[in-house]
Amino acid sequence: MTAAVLYGKEHLRIEAVEVPEIGPADVLVRVKAALTCGTDVKVFRRGYHARMIVPPALFGHELAGDIVAMGEEVKGFRLGQRVVAANSAPCGVCFFCARNNENLCEDLLFNNGAYAEYIRIPGRIVQRNLYEVPAHVSYQDAALIEPLACVIRGLEETGISPGDNVTVMGLGPIGLMFVRLAKVYGARVIAIGRRQTQLERAAAMGAAELVLSTETEALVRRIKDLTGGRGTDVAIEAVGHPDAWGAAVRMLRRGGTVNFFGGCPNDSRISLDTQLLHYSELTCKASFHHTPTHIRRALEIVSQGEVTSRDFVNRVEPLTNLLEVMQHLMSHNGHMKTAIIP
Repeated sequence: MTAAVLYGKEHLRIEAVEVPEIGPADVLVRVKAALTCGTDVKVFRRGYHARMIVPPALFGHELAGDIVAMGEEVKGFRLGQRVVAANSAPCGVCFFCARNNENLCEDLLFNNGAYAEYIRIPGRIVQRNLYEVPAHVSYQDAALIEPLACVIRGLEETGISPGDNVTVMGLGPIGLMFVRLAKVYGARVIAIGRRQTQLERAAAMGAAELVLSTETEALVRRIKDLTGGRGTDVAIEAVGHPDAWGAAVRMLRRGGTVNFFGGCPNDSRISLDTQLLHYSELTCKASFHHTPTHIRRALEIVSQGEVTSRDFVNRVEPLTNLLEVMQHLMSHNGHMKTAIIP
């Protein structure tokens, strides 16, 4: 089959490899759509991901497709079935799984290889995180559920209530998902972006206020002006930069909550004003990954039409063009997703 193989930093080849062999509990899926992801762009730039992928390795993790082969132990699925697979599955028995922190599982199994004609779905993912795609949902829509599940978990962990002022910093696909879902949850959304095109997309997603990113002092003043001088109830940092983390804390009202969602480069550090945190009773949260529960909720939201690929995917390319797509995304930070069709 044709597949994308990551060999290291910005070293990606589209080449012929063997179709994956499946074990008795696995399924083989013919990929009908695979979506690019900010994490994949980071992995391409850095050449690895400490937890998700070590090169040389098949690449990509947001996908939907059809089952073309199954191991003899697989139950509940059938050949030809349209399915969407999450990129991981927890063990279900460790310390963290027992405490409903399955995203922190001590043996979290990751799966890569979406940028290929076929992908093997390991037995544990088949059992815990493989789902049928409803007939009215497209492959591209279904492939959105993995990043959407991460966003759902981030919002739930942050504790948003209807009527809250929710400020979203960073308007790439993930930030726009936060805008959309925060609006669905009944929040008044303030969107902060670096480009006018991003702000226009955020407005289409339901943002009530649009703010062009600027230096921290002016940005904090602007957010406080838009929230009656108090500051925002919730700040979502979806940039992944230490300066943005610091700004997100400073724009909170007393008793507010920040979610540090964007992952910063390794060895990043920030300084926090301890007096501000203490006397304003601020809550600092961070969200990583998703759980099977959030994957199922994401599929429900997509099935209901609340989130669709037309809002997040603006290009369709063949697998043979993936290297050029990654290079483009790397030099155009914050651009929308591309659907790769093997």
